[in-house]
Amino acid sequence: MSNPAQRANKLFVQTFGTTADDLYLAPGRVNLIGEHTDYNDGFVLPAAINFHTIIAIKRREDDLFRAVSDVYPGKINSWHFGQEDQVHPEDDWVNYLKGFTSALAASGLPAKGMDLAVVGNVPLGAGLASSAALEIAFGTAVNESSQLRLSPLAVAQMAQRGENQYVGSASGIMDHMISALGEQDHALLIDCEDLDSEPVPIPESLSLIIVNSNVPRGDFDAEYHLRHEQCEQVADHFGVESLRHLELSMLEAAASELSDVNYRRAHHVLTENRRTQNAAHALQAGNIAKLSELMAQSHASMKDDFEITTPEIDTLVEIIAKVVGTQGGVRMTGRGFGGCVVALVDHDLTDAVVDAIETQYQAQTHLEPTVYLCSASDGATRLDDELYEL
Repeated sequence: MSNPAQRANKLFVQTFGTTADDLYLAPGRVNLIGEHTDYNDGFVLPAAINFHTIIAIKRREDDLFRAVSDVYPGKINSWHFGQEDQVHPEDDWVNYLKGFTSALAASGLPAKGMDLAVVGNVPLGAGLASSAALEIAFGTAVNESSQLRLSPLAVAQMAQRGENQYVGSASGIMDHMISALGEQDHALLIDCEDLDSEPVPIPESLSLIIVNSNVPRGDFDAEYHLRHEQCEQVADHFGVESLRHLELSMLEAAASELSDVNYRRAHHVLTENRRTQNAAHALQAGNIAKLSELMAQSHASMKDDFEITTPEIDTLVEIIAKVVGTQGGVRMTGRGFGGCVVALVDHDLTDAVVDAIETQYQAQTHLEPTVYLCSASDGATRLDDELYEL
């Protein structure tokens, strides 16, 4: 089977009848710890993963963009820069591209058009940031081809702005930053308030395992937005800009002034911020027993305080936790209500973990899991088009 770079080039030639100028890549991500803290200006600890979106592009001299995806081969979507019009639900993936160019235009930055072909292997709908990988690969291509000289962080901010204002998704900055700034063999501790980031090495002794529960997710967007609103309500109650500026002692002292639900939502965010910083320190020090404890606490908080896990997700976490004990950590990752769990486990236990998942999860839930053995990868880049192997 051809590699993604070859597939992108082939799709480009088939669609536009000429060869591409360049190839750009951006990774998906997994969040090791720090869930629902990003839009509360808190701390997150994601890693870019070796699943990518790749875009083959050819620069144009006008302002027209023409895009095709291997998901819908033969269907060319087109728009003019600064004339993105309204969102079209049937053009779901293209809206993320239009969002980026819309944000550029609104910022007063010029951009030349391009023809582009998109391929990728980031699992869709699994909570591994396939949309951010698409936005950042495209944004990096536009930035370089139009010589805008934006930093990777500025590309991430532009992508988030487009997703928030054009697509209408209230996403935080985490997905875009890690896709743009990821470092091989490292996680990234991100402060979502001031956008500082610090690479945190993942010990060579650990395997990074992601397991898709394949739980049907339903309308989880509504639940996500509800959690967002509940956190804002607590921040408003205390007169602070975000939960980042609320001390846990203040929350606990005023518990009677809040509904039980809103108290628990805020309690998760405040304690998760502490756990995330402590987890980064534990990872840096190679203290896997401490990391295991913190990831277990994070999952319990998502289950009890934030109420975003499912019985199937909890089962998956329990299966893995029984195998790894203190020699690794496991928790749900992503927005919740299905999706994936992430595990960092001692290499020697990798086969035992995979075997336990494959023999126990389906028997208990009647769902077949999908297991991904991953590695932490670099962020977005332009590719040398001769060789690219995952």
